[in-house]
This record gives sequence, C-alpha cells and structure tokens, in this order.
Amino acid sequence: AVAEVKLRDDQYTLDHMRAFGMYNYLHLDSWSQDNVYYVDQFGRVMNLSVTLDTALQKPREVFRLPTELTACDNRLCASVHFSSSMWVTLSDGTGRLYLIKSGKRGSGASEKWEIVFNEELGSPFVIAHSVSFIKSGRHSVAVLLLRVEKDELDAKGSGFHITLEWVTIAEISKEGDHRYEIFKRRVLQGKSVPHYAAIEPNGDGLMIVSYKPFKFMQDKDEKLEENDDDAKATNEKKDPLYYWQQTEEDVTITVHIPQDITKDDIKVRFSPENIYVTLKDQPPLLEGKLYSSVDHESCTWIIRENK
Repeated sequence: AVAEVKLRDDQYTLDHMRAFGMYNYLHLDSWSQDNVYYVDQFGRVMNLSVTLDTALQKPREVFRLPTELTACDNRLCASVHFSSSMWVTLSDGTGRLYLIKSGKRGSGASEKWEIVFNEELGSPFVIAHSVSFIKSGRHSVAVLLLRVEKDELDAKGSGFHITLEWVTIAEISKEGDHRYEIFKRRVLQGKSVPHYAAIEPNGDGLMIVSYKPFKFMQDKDEKLEENDDDAKATNEKKDPLYYWQQTEEDVTITVHIPQDITKDDIKVRFSPENIYVTLKDQPPLLEGKLYSSVDHESCTWIIRENK
C-alpha cells in the first residue's frame, strides 16, 4: 500500500490541503513515460510499468529508504522528482533530501539506484521540482522544496506562510574524490501555495505562478552581494512592457502609454503572424512574431482611461 499521510489537526488551512492533502502519490517519469513510481508504507520506491495504456505490471521495488518513515511524528508525504534520465531527487517526508543516481530507468532488473548525497534540511517539505544540468563543466542538480510554515507575525491571515527553498547541489572534486555538496541555498516566501513552480532547465531562474507574490528572503549570515549599479537598477524597477491574458477565443494585450498621447499618435498593425505597435516619433513599443496565427482582420484596439 501507498505511504499515505493524512493531514493533522494543526494542518487545517486551504494551503495545507492544496500542498499536502490533495497530493498525487503517483510520480510520472518524464524520461520513460511508460513508468510510474510511488513510495509504499515500508519506505520502498515501487515502479509500475504501464503497457497498452490500460494494463499495469506488478509493482517492483527499485529502492528502499534507509530510514523508518513512521518514526517521525510530523512527517509529510514522501515525494519523488525525476531531474533527468539518470538522476532522481527524493524526500522521505521527514526533512531529509536524497540525491540518487538511478542509471537508465525502466530497464528491468538492471536498474540500480545509488545515493550520492543526503542531508537533513530542516522542517519537512515536499519536492516541487528539480533539474539536472552541467555548467562550467560541473554537474549540478537544483531542487525546489515546498513548506507551509507557522507565521507568528500573521495575526490577520491564516497564521501560516509558504516557503520555497531553492537548493543547488553540485559535484565537488577534492584530491581525486568526487562527491556532491550543497553549493547554494535560497529561500522565497509567499502567502499562497503556487499553482506552478519550476526551476529553469539551466538552473538560472525560477518560474512561479501563484495567487500571491513570492519574495526572496535575505539570509541572516549571508548579505546579498550587490554593487551600486545593481542597487539603483532594483530601486528603479520598471513595470513590464505589456500584460496579456487569454481565453479560448481571444488574446488581450494591455500596453501602458505615456501621458499626452492621442489616438492619432498610435499606429497598430496586425498580421496573421505578427503584431506591431508604435508611438509617434518613437521606436516600436511592441513588435514581433506571435506564438500562433490569429485572425488579423478581426483584431482591434482601443484606448482605455487615456492610458
């Protein structure tokens, strides 16, 4: 049976329900799409092969967690994320993160999962996403951990905040000894569980879709390095060039225009594949190829509230 973890009495908010209460225990391997995995109540990672879209093979053990799951009182559900065709990140739900070299998966008895890194990282979490990449000739795995934590300062809200911890684990070579260590840890905080949170494929950034914003928290022991130019750039943060929203029928793009611009100063050109917006005597405000073709003869534009 699956290692199911029911919500406790102190996990009563909508965010707890969205993060842990509706958790899908079945993990799809994107690199081997006929294979799904789950963690069972004995702490074994079980593999199921799907054949003919409907038939399931018998569950097969590929890995066993070295810890006793039920020994931890405040544990969350165990979570698995496949970082690449050879690498797996695994949380046992107690606050410990494992980085595992799996070799080629889904190939039957030859599959052998080997722990190359494991460390206690504080309070329990689930793995939201992970990626494996090579930068400057060094292999790294970046992992995004999700927690719902008590917030003593939040008197008017739910009394909790959401933490996303972005951990980068990198291969270190010392005197011929290859091992993996934590290279960087960054923490973001927000007030709602994201609908989507992922690390960019090269490990350079995060993509988060959430009802409420997330902000980086400054580490107590590590001041953020920034020179004066960076500080100025941050202070003079500009609004996005445009906003867009989409339904099944329409795409609506909103562009802010400077004051004292009239309708006669604006030129908008639509074509099936492109859009072009320019203001009088200025370089184009917006131009480029659209993601997909549009019915350009039905496209139109208006000025709202003179801006």
